[in-house]
Amino acid sequence: MKLYSAKIPIIAREILEQLTKAGDIEVNSRPEAELDVQSVLKEYLRIEREIIEQAKDEVEKKKLGYGELAKIKRRIAERQEFGLGEEGLIWMCNQILETFMQSSFIEEIFATDAVMRKKMADVLRKQMAVDEELDAEVRQRIKNLQEGTANWDVEYAKVMDQIKRKRGIGES
Repeated sequence: MKLYSAKIPIIAREILEQLTKAGDIEVNSRPEAELDVQSVLKEYLRIEREIIEQAKDEVEKKKLGYGELAKIKRRIAERQEFGLGEEGLIWMCNQILETFMQSSFIEEIFATDAVMRKKMADVLRKQMAVDEELDAEVRQRIKNLQEGTANWDVEYAKVMDQIKRKRGIGES
């Protein structure tokens, strides 16, 4: 699962739609409340990029293999109490809930944190699942190539980039 910056406004709108329609929250300014949610998601991307850069620097500095990047990234994230992957969903939901508590654009909160967290996580999962769809589409298009070869890697990246551009979901 990956959060793409192009999806942030869609996710923010859908989260607020779900919560207001269910009567979980009352909003006095929908556009401003959406901006509040967007700010949390953008902050997630900023911190994630920062952690990735720190991990790359550490890999380079210690002359480790690229395969170590994920472990180092996870270690840095844990140190900063930041969630990656499924924990990232929890981090985002908790931050959005915290924002709701402090926002002057959220008039009233009626549902429990657990109820709202589940609904927000469902929206995030659905919107972030685009990675699996993209991977399946790319693999279908290059099925004639042998996976693991340099040619496959190059073609995979090229086709993935083409599909992302076509769908308007460039990198985060």
